[in-house]
Amino acid sequence: MELYSLQVFRTVATEKSFSRAAGRLLRTQPAISLSLQRLEQELGERLIDRSGKELRLTDAGRTVLDYARRFQSLQQEMENSLAELRDNSAGRLVIGANESTSLYLLQHIEAYRDLYPKVKVQVRRSLSSKIPNELLDGNLELGVISYDPSDDRLKSKVIYTDALAFVVSPRHRLANRKTVSIAELASENFIAHNVLSPYREVVLREFQAHKVPLRMDVEMPTIETIRKMVQNNMGVAFLPRMCVEQEIAQKALCEVRVKEMHVERKIRLVYPTRRGLSHAAKAFLEVVAGAER
Repeated sequence: MELYSLQVFRTVATEKSFSRAAGRLLRTQPAISLSLQRLEQELGERLIDRSGKELRLTDAGRTVLDYARRFQSLQQEMENSLAELRDNSAGRLVIGANESTSLYLLQHIEAYRDLYPKVKVQVRRSLSSKIPNELLDGNLELGVISYDPSDDRLKSKVIYTDALAFVVSPRHRLANRKTVSIAELASENFIAHNVLSPYREVVLREFQAHKVPLRMDVEMPTIETIRKMVQNNMGVAFLPRMCVEQEIAQKALCEVRVKEMHVERKIRLVYPTRRGLSHAAKAFLEVVAGAER
């Protein structure tokens, strides 16, 4: 059933005239009559009693008119909703990120919410290694990861360049040092993140290359836990600098530069190449691009 046929019937019933309905719809009267006949044939019911001088609806006609008006209301609601999406005054944006990369979104989300306060923003916690597949499967619109996905089906944009920071407690023996050599870390107890990442591998390679043992007797599932353990002088750690900036500024942690190591951490906003983005997602990309100018 075509919505246009219901529109024709609704107009005829409202105008109580085929000719007036034709004028209102900018169609000929025979075209209006034919459209109505097809609707009656499709429904298997007569909708208009044509026996009298005045146009009257049958019982079936009154029922169909009620539904036709509901369809009109739903159509208008749909058009209004689509217009709101185009204007970014409604809709939803789903972004995948892990514990640490979600921090790099905060300034962009704040700017985005200022511009589009009615768009619902959901940052979904995901393992960084799984975000590319979730994007390709359509479960996410945008993702934030700390490595190049190296997939032609995905486009990535660097939105922040961070570095790994070597941090210790203010009570630690190295707290007052500005720099140390990697060899001086041989006896340290490192608190490691038990989520595999390219940066963990970089640290492991650097210690192996310098033939320095790396003791990782404690592994924790969250950066927050690692940070608190380091603050309590239970060990040392390499953590993304953005995740510890506040603690360093407040002197709850001390950052010490390791001479042989400078590990950059590029944070990328990733999205599918071939799939069209929603208006909300496109607007978020514009906000990110604007922040770079």
